Amino acid sequence: MKLLLIGYGKMGQAIEAQAIARGHQIVGLVDPSRPETRITDFDASSVDVAIEFTHPDAAFANVMACLNQGLPVVCGSTGWLHHFAEAKALAQQTGGALFYASNYSVGVNLFFHFNEYIAAKMHQFGGYDVQVREIHHTQKVDQPSGTALTAAEAILRHFPTKNTWRNEPTQAPNELAILSERTGQVVGTHIVTYSSEADSIELKHEAHSRDGFVQGALLAAEWLPGRRGVFGMKELLGL
Repeated sequence: MKLLLIGYGKMGQAIEAQAIARGHQIVGLVDPSRPETRITDFDASSVDVAIEFTHPDAAFANVMACLNQGLPVVCGSTGWLHHFAEAKALAQQTGGALFYASNYSVGVNLFFHFNEYIAAKMHQFGGYDVQVREIHHTQKVDQPSGTALTAAEAILRHFPTKNTWRNEPTQAPNELAILSERTGQVVGTHIVTYSSEADSIELKHEAHSRDGFVQGALLAAEWLPGRRGVFGMKELLGL
């Protein structure tokens, strides 16, 4: 495939290396370090899929530019989902394709699947409280992480006593605590804990490298061409 990479940080560079190893061609790099290259320089005749991993402040505009250019786009940037309805509407209006995931790791998406299943069961039993904890490297910009928010939203859908989340410890029974830590070079760890006076149950995912994220993003890019609409990892993995 002919790929356009938008964002050339750690993820962009890792995607470039694995994409080339898989036989794909990088036809362009859009990044603040390369101001001479813009998304509007490309269209569907020159690009099969754009892969976007940038900053929360840039992601929405990048996704909208891709859709307006007729480029199927795989987006992994988090922190911009307050604009997601607009991007979804444009994808539908233009007949384009948008693939979004807060985390592209296959393991993390199985974690999401099991998290929702456990939440649906646990709310049936009294005496348990629940919290989400996430740990990332110090360069992680958004807080809480998109992965933590996805896990929290699934819990809120199933816990009638919880109707909002707070990014700090809380004693309010209606609030779900999301505890965010930034330390060292931690790739990403997410833990959901159910606690009662009698016992505790934990569901944990710990990433050892970025390889899982990169492989998932490339799987999405290979799956997206020829499709129209808005997709995520549930569709890709059949969950």
